[in-house]
Formats: sequence, structure tokens, C-alpha cells
Amino acid sequence: MAILYDMPLYRPPSEGNNLIVQATIGCSYNRCTFCSMYVTKDYRARPLDEVFADIDAGARDWPQAHRVFLADGDALCLPTGHLIEILDYLAARLPNLSRVSAYATPKNLNEKSIEELAALRETKLSLVYLGIESGATAVLKRIRKGASQDSLAKALGRAREAGLKVSATVILGLGGRAAWEDHIAGTAELVNREPPTYLSTLQLDLEPAVYSRFIDAQEPGFEFQDDAGILAEQERLLSLLDPPRPVIFRSNHASNCLPLAGNLPKDRDALRAIVAAARAGAQPLRPRWIRGL
Repeated sequence: MAILYDMPLYRPPSEGNNLIVQATIGCSYNRCTFCSMYVTKDYRARPLDEVFADIDAGARDWPQAHRVFLADGDALCLPTGHLIEILDYLAARLPNLSRVSAYATPKNLNEKSIEELAALRETKLSLVYLGIESGATAVLKRIRKGASQDSLAKALGRAREAGLKVSATVILGLGGRAAWEDHIAGTAELVNREPPTYLSTLQLDLEPAVYSRFIDAQEPGFEFQDDAGILAEQERLLSLLDPPRPVIFRSNHASNCLPLAGNLPKDRDALRAIVAAARAGAQPLRPRWIRGL
């Protein structure tokens, strides 16, 4: 019997070829104004017997699977012991298992002790995906992220101390035309303060289901950035990023008008040159019809 997922099912693009197991349904926070991923779901932790049954089904269908993503949006909020039981069962049923990953929130990482996070790392949960969205506390407040620059820096630092790799995302355009400079300056400050392993930029795009919620939480007169404004943000961000440890940088998510890939700070000038060429019209942008969330 195959795994029957509670739809809709979301995962990072890089997890598309990996086994997905739903440890939870929905997101326990689910209040970020820009996010429509789990608006149709009520959060719940799945009983272990249900999760184990899915793992059994996955192991039967794909015994050679070596990477697993724990869905839905907030598996890391589960008690550490509960997570370790899932991780131990995955290791027992998948002999080639090399990595388990999951979405994480700043609250998840800050509420678990470093010892708990390290214990999860020892049982092969080695990568977490963290939406930092912005490093500007005022922008974070307007999108109701439930975090500040300080709490994000703390979460990144705790993950690093525990040996967890972090793939972090930033959303260009979140500050709109009025606050973009604060958005970018705060984001660069955060990344330079506590660099993640991977950093990706996305471009703000809203589903109709959350459009009103997003606008209602903004200052009156909020204006969205066009592609020219997004490119200005990207160029400014790259100019300010000078992380003390190497960061693998990507802007290849389907939402972006300009795909980029490199390592920071080594490739910073080359990446800035690509963005400058795009701003001057010498580098084509991704057609709108192939962009998406």
C-alpha cells in the first residue's frame, strides 16, 4: 500500500526526489501574512503508528531511499523524544538513510536545548529549512513572523552549535517600495551576524487566499516592488553581504525574475555584475509565464 498524503503537500524544491513522510499536518504557527501553504489545514501531530505505517509503505516502495523530508510545515515542533522515535524507525527501515531534513521555525530552534538539537543531529536530522524572510525587525513585525532579528540570529546560532545545516530563505519585496532599504540592510546584517549554510532569495508573490491578510497588516499605502525594484534589492543585498563563513547562495526558486548561483563572499562581485547587467537590460529576465510559487 502506497503512502496516502494529507494534501496539499509542500516541500522545498531540493527535496523533490526524496522520500516525504508527514510527521505533522499543517503548521503550528500558521500566522505569517504572506504564506498560504497551510491555510486549509488545522495543525496536528500524527500518532506514531500512522507515521510508522507510512515509513513501512515508503520502505516497501523505495527500499533504496537515502534521503527523507519530514513534512508538513512544522515537524520540528514535535517533542524531541517523539522525533527521535521517528528518526530511529526511519534508520531501521531504510538501510541507506544518510540524511533527514525538515522545515523549522525560529521558535522550534530556540525552544529546544542545544543538547536536544544535537541529539536529533546524531539520529540523522542534519538539515533544516528556515524562512528568515527578513532581518529587519519592523518588516518581520508587519508580516507577523513572530520573530525579530535577535531571535532569528539566536536560532541560527543554536543550529550551528548543534551541528545542523540551515537552508535559509529571504523574500525580496517584503518591505515594498517604502521600506525596501531597511528590509535589505537588516537582512544583510542578520546574515553577516549568523551565516546559514545555504541562503536563497525568493520574490514576493501572493496567493489570492492571503492577499487581504498581507495588505491589512501593512502600513497604509503599501506598494509592491516591480522587477526593477527587486533587482535593486538583490544588488544591494549582494553588496552588503560579507559573511565570516562561506555561504552557498541561490536565487533559482521559480518565483525569481533573475536566477543566480554562487558562493559568498567569493562570488559576490560576479553575482553583482550579473544583476547590474539585468538592470541595464543586457541580461534577460525569467519570463513571467514560467514563474511561480
